[in-house]
Parts: sequence; structure tokens; C-alpha cells
Amino acid sequence: METMRSDAAAWESYGFSAESGERKSAREILLQELGRCADSAGLSPGLKALTDYVSASHYLLVRHDASPEAGLDVVVASDWPFDMVRGIARTVGASQSRMSELEKCFSLLKPCFHHLADNVAVPMGVSREYCVIAFHVGRVRMSLLLLFPEHFILSQSKLRDVGIMTGYFASVCCEGAILRQDREMELTDREIECLYWIAEGKTSGEIAVILGISRNTINNYITSVMRKTATKTRSEAIAWAVRHSLV
Repeated sequence: METMRSDAAAWESYGFSAESGERKSAREILLQELGRCADSAGLSPGLKALTDYVSASHYLLVRHDASPEAGLDVVVASDWPFDMVRGIARTVGASQSRMSELEKCFSLLKPCFHHLADNVAVPMGVSREYCVIAFHVGRVRMSLLLLFPEHFILSQSKLRDVGIMTGYFASVCCEGAILRQDREMELTDREIECLYWIAEGKTSGEIAVILGISRNTINNYITSVMRKTATKTRSEAIAWAVRHSLV
């Protein structure tokens, strides 16, 4: 009986009448709420609904197309305490940069758990363990970081739901900004040419001879490619190009 009362309260809080006999699953209620938030471009309310669905306490949405040194620039939306965000933003960026392209692919939509550093202060009753769910919006890799109450038993199925739904929801709410950045970060024909020859095992000097331009110019193109693709080595840039069917 108590469970039924609590369910009824939940339905009514989302605008459904408990007396009308209308009974919807938590997932259906969440999807309707996300639809309302998407229509009003309400990124934060939608993220809060996703957070509540999985019984988390705080959300942090970040993007990984910036350099590891970008710090707070990677944060898209958050209700984490500011000091926690400042303490973890660069760590999150650095951890992503250390992952290979293969590891990034395998981790998509897979909930991963990490511990906050001992010097990071957490709110009372919140666990030091947090969950990271990575997904793509266009060509941009993003992650949702969730904090949970201490000793809370998580639902793996709901975490997977959240990963998929956050990806779709963010693609709607962040579409304009993502598309603008995609255009800014598009590789030029010459940069793709350099990537192709690197994938063929050619050195900068050899590519310079093939293309009839200076070695320094080739190195500048390659540096630009790694900046745009947020990669740190030529091998990572090639893996990125293969994943995006550029070579």
C-alpha cells in the first residue's frame, strides 16, 4: 500500500492523475518530461529529470573535443558544487586524452565508475564514487557524470537508459552549438591529404616531397589536425580518421 501511495505521488508530480487510472512506467514518464524540456530548450531541467530517474543526486555534462587543459570550458551543464566541478573538470579531460580510440569506442554508453580524489570535498551523504556514461552528439564525444547518495544500490538497466536518452536529448538541445563547432573543426582537403599519407607510413619529409610543399608546412597541417581532432599523436589522429571514414 505504501508503495502504491508513493507511485501515485510520483505520477501526480509529473502531471498524471492517480484517480484517472492512467498508469505509466517511469521510462514513459521520463520520455514525456524530456519531450517537454526539449520543446522549451530546457537542457538543465531535462538533465535533472534524467538524474532523478536513476535516483542520482547531481549531474555534470561535459564535452571532450577540447584540450585537456581547457578546464571549466569542457562543462556544458552541471548542478555539482562549483568547487567539485573545478577540481574534476581537468581530470576528466586528461583521462579522456589518455584513452585510445578503441577504448573510447568500447566505453560508449557503458556506465563506468570512478572515485573522487581525497582532497575533493563532497556534500554530506553523497558517495565519493561517481558514474561516467559516454556518448556522441554528432562527432563530439560527451559524458554525463552522476553523483549518488551513499550506500545506494544502482540499477544498471536504468543507467543504460540514461546514457541513450541523454545522447538523444543533448543532440536536440545542443544541436546548434555542436553543428557550429563541427563546421569550425572540419578538416581541410590538404589536412585530409596529409592524414592519408601518414596512414600510408610516410614521414613529414616524404609527404613534403609528394605534395611539393615544405616540411614545416606539413608539420603545421598535422598539428592543426591533432588540435581539431583532440588527439595527441599521429597514431591517434589516424585512428580518429579511420573511425570517421576519412582515410
